[in-house]
Amino acid sequence: MKVTVVGAGAVGASCAEYIAIKDFASEVVLVDIKEGYAEGKAMDLMQTASLNGFDTKISGSTSDYSKTAGSDVAVITSGIPRKPGMTREELIGINAGIVRSVSSSLIEHSPNVIIIVVSNPMDTMAYLVHKSTNLPKNRIIGMGGALDSARFKYRLSEALGCPASDVNGMVIGGHSDKGMLPLIEKAVRNSVPVSEFLSEERMTQVVEDTKVGGATLTGLLGTSAWYAPGAAVSAMVQAIGCDQKKMFPCSALLEGEFGLNDISIGVPCVLGANGIEEIVEIELNDSEKAKLMESAEGVRKTNGLLEVNA
Repeated sequence: MKVTVVGAGAVGASCAEYIAIKDFASEVVLVDIKEGYAEGKAMDLMQTASLNGFDTKISGSTSDYSKTAGSDVAVITSGIPRKPGMTREELIGINAGIVRSVSSSLIEHSPNVIIIVVSNPMDTMAYLVHKSTNLPKNRIIGMGGALDSARFKYRLSEALGCPASDVNGMVIGGHSDKGMLPLIEKAVRNSVPVSEFLSEERMTQVVEDTKVGGATLTGLLGTSAWYAPGAAVSAMVQAIGCDQKKMFPCSALLEGEFGLNDISIGVPCVLGANGIEEIVEIELNDSEKAKLMESAEGVRKTNGLLEVNA
């Protein structure tokens, strides 16, 4: 399996590192526009191979997409990251042009590639790839929900005072501070609803802390987070590369599912060798349905900015 990661910054390098450490890919190619940057990151990572026990080959390229030829999966992390006080939506002007150009270059050299979009605003950038390429919709996936769900499970385990491995929960909707929808009523600890352990007030706090998870880290770090996003991407790439049929909340193009059309937004998806193998229409209660529709309106509003910035 060959994987390309576009953008060798903190998120891209973390993606490459986690993919290599899991040792399921034969090759990872890092691409960046900064001269020598991807090559340097790749060399640094390769010098950990004997220490971390992986055989994956990692190489770097300065804007030479011919080196990405034959990629099975490509991850787009490139674009400007958030700074404190910025919303993901404020990044659209610059990042739309970058994502459009990058996806075109990737497909030119790897026509059968599956693209995972990480660049923000993520749902709108995934939608842009759908609209600007001829790839089937199952081969364009937005990462956000996988990351948001990991942050949700972290907050749940914190509130429950238990290991994260004890907890299961999912976040759907838009990948934004206001748009994401942590499904708290469906969250469980070893199959027992978390409502058996937590008060309504504490569950509400978990939901709110999850929704501002990215902004919290941006405020602390001065830029976007990278460890958890890299880990989320590597789990998705592994599910595709190893045909695991694992379920992740991903930004997928909807055509009637959940009552939504012509929008890329976070919903439960089964990932396997074909990318999105299935969109799973879980049953939502009236409150969850209303919040998902509200989230979709926010994503559509951001999508509308694409024409302005085309």
